[in-house]
Amino acid sequence: MSKGLLVDLFGVQKPVIAMAHFQPLPGTPLYDSERGVSGILDAMKEDISRLLSAGVDGVLFCNEGDRPYPLHADFEAASVMTRIITELAPRDRPFGVDFLWDSRLPLAVALATGASFVRGVFVGTYESDMGVWSNDVAATLRYRHQIGADHIRAFCNVTPEFASYVGTRSVGDRARSAVVSSLVDAILVSGMTAGSEPQLETLQEVKGAVGDMVPVLLNTGAKVENICRFLTVADGVIVGSSLKVNGYTWNPVDESRVRAFMAAVKEVRRG
Repeated sequence: MSKGLLVDLFGVQKPVIAMAHFQPLPGTPLYDSERGVSGILDAMKEDISRLLSAGVDGVLFCNEGDRPYPLHADFEAASVMTRIITELAPRDRPFGVDFLWDSRLPLAVALATGASFVRGVFVGTYESDMGVWSNDVAATLRYRHQIGADHIRAFCNVTPEFASYVGTRSVGDRARSAVVSSLVDAILVSGMTAGSEPQLETLQEVKGAVGDMVPVLLNTGAKVENICRFLTVADGVIVGSSLKVNGYTWNPVDESRVRAFMAAVKEVRRG
């Protein structure tokens, strides 16, 4: 079942979903009002062109530049993201939407733009950089149903960055519960920050817990040097920082890095 979902969406085994990072949106502390929304669009257009030219299997749009991250999105975030994604989203391969860290906005934007999936932290309570962070998966998936978006897949991060789980259950128990009780469509495993890799043992525990019920993807820390090792366990990968100039999250996409990463993944597929 897990392999079937990813093949249905992306057309390949072990898909590579590349991050398309928004520069800071209006209303956020780092927003560049002189460049404005057109500046955000121009920068992302260049990144998308490089990612698609290098052959990634899908794209995930995310408000990575909006530090510090809110738990609830504002209207301007929804409107600007919708405008830019509508203009730049690939039409020959799937794309998704993520908002750090509001669970409902990605569903609304995904429905408006034709996205196939969303990424979010849909379950659990955490102590985090954003304060105490509790999620209501029942409300989120009811919202998805109410707006007619059940076809949009929910990719659930069970080890969110900048946060620690409040409770005593193992990550494997939490991942299995997210699938069986909370009905998410895929499980994601992250390191502690953007660009940092999780322990391989954590990925193995999660994969062992959910089996083939849903896909398990590596969500942060993927690099050309480690992707072969992680894809011995993970069903796919979401990658951002290591595809940027000098491997730095806030830099533009480096097409040569993307091509090298895709070449490493293709070796895994052939093997």
